[in-house]
Parts: sequence; C-alpha cells; structure tokens
Amino acid sequence: MGAFILGLTLLSLLIWLGLLTLRGQFWRVDQQLETVEPALQSLPKVCAVVPARNEAELLPISLRSLLLQDYPGEFHVFLVDDHSTDGTTAFAEGVAHAVNKAQQLKIISSASLPPEWSGKLWAVEQGIQNAKTLTPDYFFLTDADIEHDVNNLRRLVAKAEQEDLDLASVMVRLRCQSFWEKLLIPAFVFFFQKLYPFRWVNNPKNQTAAAAGGSILIRREALERIGGFQVIRQALIDDCALAQAVKGTGDWGQGSVSLSSSPTPSRKIWLGLSSLTRSLRPYPSLKTIWDMVARTAYTQLNYSPWLLLGTVVAMTLIYLVPPIGLIIGVLLGNQLIAITSLLTWLLMTLAYFPTVRFYRCSPVFAFSLPAIAFLYTLMTIDSALRHWQGRGGAWKGRVYPG
Repeated sequence: MGAFILGLTLLSLLIWLGLLTLRGQFWRVDQQLETVEPALQSLPKVCAVVPARNEAELLPISLRSLLLQDYPGEFHVFLVDDHSTDGTTAFAEGVAHAVNKAQQLKIISSASLPPEWSGKLWAVEQGIQNAKTLTPDYFFLTDADIEHDVNNLRRLVAKAEQEDLDLASVMVRLRCQSFWEKLLIPAFVFFFQKLYPFRWVNNPKNQTAAAAGGSILIRREALERIGGFQVIRQALIDDCALAQAVKGTGDWGQGSVSLSSSPTPSRKIWLGLSSLTRSLRPYPSLKTIWDMVARTAYTQLNYSPWLLLGTVVAMTLIYLVPPIGLIIGVLLGNQLIAITSLLTWLLMTLAYFPTVRFYRCSPVFAFSLPAIAFLYTLMTIDSALRHWQGRGGAWKGRVYPG
C-alpha cells in the first residue's frame, strides 16, 4: 500500500515538473496588453459589435466606457438588442445621448433566432452584417458587461497593426470581490492558461489557438476568409472556436470545431491579460460560479464520457494526490511520501501564486488550489450530468444541447 501511494505522489511530482518546464510557461502573467505602446502609425476604421440581452443594469457603465474610447480613428458602435425585456434599448440610447455620442451608436433589434445558431452568435452576426456597410478595417467584438479602460481599443489596434495580427484579444480582469470570487475566479484564469498557454497561442508556429470573448479585435479580411460567423454558429465556446478558425487550426463542419492535424498554421493571433479593462458580471455565490463553469465544461471535453473520465483522473492525480499523500504520509510515519507530497503541493502553490497576486488576493488562496480543483472537478461532472439531462448550455433563458 505504501509503495502504491508513493508511486502516485512521485507521478504527481513528475507531472508538475513537466507542466512547469514544458507547457509554455502558462503560469506566468507576462502576456499583458498594458505593456503595448499605443502609438499608431495609421488610423484604421473600427466597428464595435455588442450583443446585449437584458443588460440595462450594466450599460450605463459598460457602454459609456466603450463610447468614450480614446481612439483617434473612425469608430462606430453597433449594439444588438437580443430580445431584451428590461429596457436595454432605452438605456443604451440614454447613455449615448448623455455622453454626446448618439451619432456614433446604432442599435439593432435582433431578428428571431434561426435553427442551428446560438443566441449570442446570431446577435453578433447581425451586428457584423450591419457594420459591413461601413467597410471597417477591424471589427471589435465585446460583451455588454465589460468596462473598457479608455485606452483599450487604441492598444489593441496598435498591437494588431504593429505585429500584423489577424486577431488580438484580451482576457479582461474578472470581478473578484466576494469570498467565492476570490477563491474560484483566479483559478478559472489559471486553468484556462494551462489549457491554452498564452505563449503558445501567440506563436504562429504552434497550433494552440484561443481568445477571450469579452474583448476581441479581428480584421475584416480575416473574418471573411474563414466564412464569417456562419462556420461557428453553434459553438458555445465561441471565442476559442473563432480563434481556431482564424489561426487555421480548426476542423470545420456543421458549425462545430475540433482540433485537427493540419499543417503548421501561419496566421498570427495574440491573447493576453488586461489589468485595467474589467468584467462587471458579478459572481457573488458558489452557485453563480458553479453555473457559469457547468454551462460549458462538458462542451470543452467534446461531450466525451472518456474525456470526462480522463479529466477526473487527471485532476485527482495532479491536484488531490499531494494533500492526500501528505496526510497519509504523516499518519503512516512515511517521511518519503510526506516530503514528496509536500514538495508537489509547494510547486503547484508557486505556480498559482502569480495569478493570485495578479488578482490582488491573499497568498493564502494559493495554498487552496487542491480544494479549488476539487470544486472545479465537481462542476465538470455536473456539466456532463446537465448535458445528459438535456439542460446543458443554459444561458439567459436559452438552453443549447450539444
């Protein structure tokens, strides 16, 4: 028994050594938009597209920050009201008039949702089609719950122009105020970076592709080249699906996406963090975060029971074995098991600490990663259960079964 437990703890240690040295330095937070010099040699035309469904409460902050962007080029905002029932349109008009930007905002009432489209992507598609009449150089895709730093668009455009990018995206700072947000939200970013190391995403020779839907700048020619949003019309994780299509790493058919063994892509995209542009969406309780993760976790596993099983085993081995091994090692008086387990726990804590510090949380949360991973594992299992019960992908009153 002792030999078996020691084997598990040694394997967990080896995995962490591999993750820290071979997986694109995912644990670092050095890929940040605020490091970009916002100097512009040209002023491309930009059209923002904002899908909004019952966002009246947040628009006075989010839409105001978008309309007041410090971008010297031609900039227009297309807000698509996706059948809101809370006066979203009236609030949007009021915000535009309040900041004297009414001529810059166009509000579109969404048509009925057609088959095989997700609600958000159908709203974005309508915004894109209307914005195309202005022949913009870039589309700026953003959500109605994002408060943009005044220089966010300028920096994104500068990044895209300076590095000849087809797509530039930032993972905005998620809200981190309540206890549950401090416990679980930084880990959400940490796990995302482990799944899609930003350095790999930003390397055109690497097939890893990802984006963050709250703030995406995409060239019009790049969007047209991939066939527009039609090709990802059913995707629930639409930001990563879009990035895969743009970079050239997607296998497209019936609106779905999966990684393929295609030739090394040459299209350039960029993904980084932002310390200034932030999400206003609150997650004050465990349930709200649980529902957010469970909505798409099983989708990320391509609805595969085998991938689900592998994920549960991997999460247990990587995150839960160290603390369990430490307890067993102490109880059995086995110093080798205890020391190996403690060393592994310290390695994962050190890996998680930069993200915790980025979110200005107490270092104590860095030591809580095993417990956090356990909760995320339960959320993933629940995501699969919801899918099997026909409740998968529920969002804003709609359910999107896989």
